[in-house]
Amino acid sequence: MIILIGNQKGGAGKSTVTLLLGNYLVLVKNREVTVLDMDYQQSLYAKAEKAKIADNKPLYEVVPANLKDFPSLKELLVKSPKNIALIDLPGKMDDDDLLPVFQSADLILCPFSYDEFSVDSTLLFAMVLKRINVSAPLAFIPNRVKGQVRYETKESVDKALGKFGTVTPPVTERINFQRINILSGIPLDLAGVIIPVFDTIYNNFIREEVP
Repeated sequence: MIILIGNQKGGAGKSTVTLLLGNYLVLVKNREVTVLDMDYQQSLYAKAEKAKIADNKPLYEVVPANLKDFPSLKELLVKSPKNIALIDLPGKMDDDDLLPVFQSADLILCPFSYDEFSVDSTLLFAMVLKRINVSAPLAFIPNRVKGQVRYETKESVDKALGKFGTVTPPVTERINFQRINILSGIPLDLAGVIIPVFDTIYNNFIREEVP
């Protein structure tokens, strides 16, 4: 199964969601996971390499990847039907090499925040993805939501995004998200925040795909 994590808006939390989802799938669901780091900064790959230098074993393999190499990488990924491939996408949509990546997706996750620029970017991302890949479900993850803030546009935003896919429970803002890595798993103080989100995604979109 191939899951894309993307949004053309920078700072949406793509890499953090990728990392958290990988940890969740391995530790909570006992699944095999491979991460393709296609983001330009390749921060996930850097974390994995740092862990290896410290002689620690990451929970899963993180592979740095260029868009042009994806067709060949896909052939390797699909050879293991039980493996779940998470792809941290670059923050852009104007590269033709993204087309085969978009078309290959079995599920697309899009973290976003309830601000005007993020919502506009998210809607554009959804419209483009739905034209390229009509079959892959699209799940929107409200990210870095402040618990004490009333978002006046939340209802209208959720309704607009709901035309393209599912809006998951929110990921509320926590400072500990900055300390998540490929080794530590899911700290208990964050489990109550992220597990309901990923349980929703897993139960609705991932579990039934297992051969």
